[in-house]
Amino acid sequence: MTGDDPRPGLGLRRVINAAGTMTALGASAAVPEAVAAAARILPWFVEIDDLQRAASEAIAIATGAEAGMVTASASAGISLAVAAAMTGADPARVEQLPETAGMVNGVVIQQGHRIDYGAPLDTAVRITGARIVSVGQATSAFRYQLQHALAEPTAPVGYVVSHHVAPYGQMPLAEVVEVCRAADVPLIVDAASEYDLAGFLAAGADLVVYSAHKFLGGLTAGIVAGRKDLVRAAYAQNRGLGRGMKVGKEAIAATIAALEAWSRRDHRAHQEREDAAVRLWAGRLEQVAGVTAEAVVDPTGNPITRLRVRLGPESGTSAWDLSDALASGPRPVVVRDDEVDLGYFELDPCNLRPGEAEEVADRIAAELLFARQRGTGATPLSEWRRQREAVRLRWPD
Repeated sequence: MTGDDPRPGLGLRRVINAAGTMTALGASAAVPEAVAAAARILPWFVEIDDLQRAASEAIAIATGAEAGMVTASASAGISLAVAAAMTGADPARVEQLPETAGMVNGVVIQQGHRIDYGAPLDTAVRITGARIVSVGQATSAFRYQLQHALAEPTAPVGYVVSHHVAPYGQMPLAEVVEVCRAADVPLIVDAASEYDLAGFLAAGADLVVYSAHKFLGGLTAGIVAGRKDLVRAAYAQNRGLGRGMKVGKEAIAATIAALEAWSRRDHRAHQEREDAAVRLWAGRLEQVAGVTAEAVVDPTGNPITRLRVRLGPESGTSAWDLSDALASGPRPVVVRDDEVDLGYFELDPCNLRPGEAEEVADRIAAELLFARQRGTGATPLSEWRRQREAVRLRWPD
């Protein structure tokens, strides 16, 4: 590690991120262009409306949108987009939220899209005063159900693009667009972690919400892009509930720089480095008893291949126990463990620094050896879940 790493001085561990762009790990390492842009603007006063106009132009170029704005986060972007669909740019209605008397306040969303991304999607919607109208069941939703929901006056339809979404039985985006267009109802797409900055608007979404600090590598922020009237209405929320979600000049400037850097990025070279890490991991694990390693592509279409590591009884441990073991000690390795209930975790290469792929492989080998030598087997899943939640609830202790 470089000598200017500030983490030890703050009492923080020098974590290796093999999980991906996760908020709990700081999302991503900001690209140099974003860091420089934030540092340049921080000492100066600016007119935020004008800075946001510059951001709107940059967002429009990157996404094909009519307009755009930078928000405090993608989650804030969802809330502001929902609020925009209810109030328009009417300042009286903006000030009225979260009280929605006299407004159409239903947000229609497939049941299988009501995810938890670290907090419930429902919360980002309901904080505006909106109510959620579910379509279908957890693993099935059909056109007639969406049409029935839209037969009554409704605010927007929400559509989520995420690996957390139920993996089958959902209406595809193209079909949702058709139904929304026929009903003249705006469609908001949550694409927080997606590489594709233009495809969702081109497919017919009215607003799309992105993270600026995940794959783009900006500072903590979100992006709302789409129809000018709806973006204007979302921006108007700064006079109401959006005030508590305001974004700083440094994050706006960094988002502009990150978008420009993204357009110049050698995406093929990045993918080749990531694929090399996956091959290294697979080669190291292919002969380990009780371990099955399989390369899997990103479920939403991002150009990322991860290694899925499945543990059987012969491994001497479980996916959840090994995940915890890797995350322990002064040099923790954090893996993508949101599906450990299914007996596996994944290794994500997109945020690795040079040499860290080898460290991850060495650490897995060492922890598996220790587990077999210890011979205690796996912690019951229910007990592991209880212990993990207890740790969360003890913060800041």
